[in-house]
Amino acid sequence: MTFLLLALLASSVITLWVVHSAKTHAHLSNDHDLSGPQKFHAFPVPRIGGVGIVGGIAMVAALVAWRQSGGMMALGLVVCGLPAFIAGLTEDLTKNVSPRRRLVATALSAALAAWFLGAVISRTDIPGLDTVVSFRWGAIALAVFVVAGVANAVNIVDGFNGLASMCGVMMLSSIAYVAVQVGDPLLASLALAGVGAVLGFFVWNFPAGLIFLGDGGAYFLGFYIAELAILLVQRNAAVSPIFPLLLCVYPIFETLFSIYRKKFIRGMSPGVPDGVHFHMLVYKRLMRWAVGNRNAKELTRRNSMTSPYLWLLCMLAVVPAVLWWDDTAVLTVFIFLFAFTYVALYWKIVRFKSPRWLVFRR
Repeated sequence: MTFLLLALLASSVITLWVVHSAKTHAHLSNDHDLSGPQKFHAFPVPRIGGVGIVGGIAMVAALVAWRQSGGMMALGLVVCGLPAFIAGLTEDLTKNVSPRRRLVATALSAALAAWFLGAVISRTDIPGLDTVVSFRWGAIALAVFVVAGVANAVNIVDGFNGLASMCGVMMLSSIAYVAVQVGDPLLASLALAGVGAVLGFFVWNFPAGLIFLGDGGAYFLGFYIAELAILLVQRNAAVSPIFPLLLCVYPIFETLFSIYRKKFIRGMSPGVPDGVHFHMLVYKRLMRWAVGNRNAKELTRRNSMTSPYLWLLCMLAVVPAVLWWDDTAVLTVFIFLFAFTYVALYWKIVRFKSPRWLVFRR
């Protein structure tokens, strides 16, 4: 708990400094685009919230390295994540780093973690794929692919105040819980540090939207969650390799479904942004109390009130992942149940047939 509180304090102070000094770096750090298909904020806001998260985790990682046996892995994980964070932060500041370059940087971070920390996927409980990962290069390649994919997926769901960050808190808390259950205090400490650091950002992001996670924060958060989950399975044979998949299934399935929807239904490139992601539909078609009202206060409130719907969706995966972290068969069933629930809700909402119990009216 000490690590959580220290990371929370460090992250919240750093984030507050970024918010307080926004006028001096607004020309670089603010998101001034208020009209894009994925823009739902009412006024320009700094989008470098990842600075506080990385700062909070790095401070605790240094303390863990000093106090715990094998703790140098903590600092190593932060260092390995720097390419992903720097590429995303550079995009936040310059708006000139393509998604492909950010993915390459995140893949580099994953490769560094695989090489120096042993964060590889050596078992999957998936027939055929276990044969591939039985070879070291296959295990490394799959880890790189998964980490880059999860980081990109977290960035995709980062659309509203508190959405990606609270989902990250849920996932990291789950990893910490399972790490305690299997007797892995190092990973539990790192996961709790992540929880604290993200909460330190969250208090300034939700509900007021004073700062955004940004690409740097989203990519690093996705990298950090994916690496801790991989290390948890790698270091503890009792943990099912399907546990990380169910834990992160919300952002992963959102990404895969979006690719399918864009390419095969809408006939467009999967890389082109659009305004019909699940969380955007919740904003547009469930938050009816603010329709037509364009003042900043109401738009910000509508933005923030969208996120709890998606937190509940995320919990549909996180809760069973925590309860059955060692049972591959049960975890697999819940992955399919989540996919079915997601698609059913999506088609209901997109066809203006939202379930009445979901619709919020003032």
